[in-house]
Amino acid sequence: MVSETPLWEVFIRPRNGLAHKHVGSIHAADEVMAVQAARDVYTRRGEGTSIWVVRSADIVASDPAQAGENFEPTADKIYRHPTFYEIPEDVGHM
Repeated sequence: MVSETPLWEVFIRPRNGLAHKHVGSIHAADEVMAVQAARDVYTRRGEGTSIWVVRSADIVASDPAQAGENFEPTADKIYRHPTFYEIPEDVGHM
């Protein structure tokens, strides 16, 4: 039986305060090696402050064919948008 090295998805945060962005994938035997490989491959120029690695097999995604039923109901809930609420004048500019 041949075992394959797991595939990991790599996310890098470029600066404090910014969100992690998916930058690519790597193969590694475990999470420690995945972080080290991600650092070596994706942050060679010091562009990252944080690295996340996630096993590709552990990622669950929505089905694009179900986008309507997953995302359309939010348009009916106007209270989720800031324009639904009136801001009192004494609050000033927000």
